[in-house]
Amino acid sequence: MSVISFEFCDFENPTHLAALAELLNMYMADPMGDSPQLNKLQQLRLVDGLANHPASFVLFELCDGEIAGFATCFINFSTFMVKAYLNIHDFFVVPQFRGKGLANALMQELISISTARDYCKITLEVREDNAVAQGLYHSMGFEECKPNMFFLTKKL
Repeated sequence: MSVISFEFCDFENPTHLAALAELLNMYMADPMGDSPQLNKLQQLRLVDGLANHPASFVLFELCDGEIAGFATCFINFSTFMVKAYLNIHDFFVVPQFRGKGLANALMQELISISTARDYCKITLEVREDNAVAQGLYHSMGFEECKPNMFFLTKKL
């Protein structure tokens, strides 16, 4: 049986920084990422930006000591509920580790962290055509907002 563990990204640890850049590029190259990968300068800006962002964290998931997935998260604040909440921005499991329950374990860890920190909710976005991820999220109690909300973007 595999041993699953979690580590917060230490932005002073070169191994963590390299893993973060590699995993994000894997995610971006994945059909559900569908984006061009980051070049070296962008990778440096990414780790610097996250390290210096006052309300972010990256959680690595390890399977038998090997980094197998990650989540990039931002702590936000709900004016309606007058409490902090967690937004999961990136959520990715390396393809070779899929189908082993790691996505479920990673999400459960994020739920546990949010519960321990007394956050009022967890938000995320998921592609309309990503049925696998939607299945995971629905199985863990995530549901569409009532009333339904749209995620809109204006690129600048």
